[in-house]
Amino acid sequence: MVPLKPLAVAKSRLAAAVGASRPGLALAFAQDTVAGALACAAVADVVVVTDDAEAGRELARLGARIVADAPATGLNAALVHGAREIRRFRPGAAVAAMNADLPALRPPELLRVLEAASVFPRAFLADAAGIGTTLLSAAPDVELAPSFGGPSRARHSASGAAEIGIADVESVRRDVDTGADLRAALALGVGRHTARYSARMQATAYTYDSQTRSGSVLLDDGTPVPFGAPAFDAGGLRLLRPGQRVRIETDGEGAALRITLVTLQTF
Repeated sequence: MVPLKPLAVAKSRLAAAVGASRPGLALAFAQDTVAGALACAAVADVVVVTDDAEAGRELARLGARIVADAPATGLNAALVHGAREIRRFRPGAAVAAMNADLPALRPPELLRVLEAASVFPRAFLADAAGIGTTLLSAAPDVELAPSFGGPSRARHSASGAAEIGIADVESVRRDVDTGADLRAALALGVGRHTARYSARMQATAYTYDSQTRSGSVLLDDGTPVPFGAPAFDAGGLRLLRPGQRVRIETDGEGAALRITLVTLQTF
């Protein structure tokens, strides 16, 4: 089970690093999370609890079952509701809740985590920072009792859930809340949706005229795209040197592609 906030408000802490690209990245993270879970041999079904229509459509295309966030009263209430819906369709099923921001998720690593979790009534995996939780499981006929958010590692442990302590499952621990988290996930190797989306956000400065505050960048496929003073000013830069790696925000596609922001790359 994967909970997902409406994309317009998802991953708010990432905004400082990626700006207006945040909703698109949040969807890409969820797509790679769902795709990784569906490819895991221990997973019979993936349920996404969300009220976001666009995310629901895209994740359903991957094979997820979409459940509306009927309580609409926060993450843990959504997970309790989702677990009940799962067991309504699959009575007595084991359930695992997992963050929607695991873009580097590798099915073999998830399999190892779920196998380790299966010997306990409830079990959880701490995030890479050792503070939060990326996965919580409950055996058949055991309540999930989620307590995600903030320092949830301590809360889940105090609730009696066993901590999964196996090594070499970094892709299941690596959630993404900040630019530094995104850099770490990209270093691990993200799924195709995040890779494709993040590639559209990066370029190399090609030309720059300090008098007009305009210039051009080279996309990673070698395509030159011009930018004007409004895009430069939006990025808060004072100077740009050819060859610098930059983050861009764009509007339109293909020949109509327009750069709306250019700034130094921060992830």
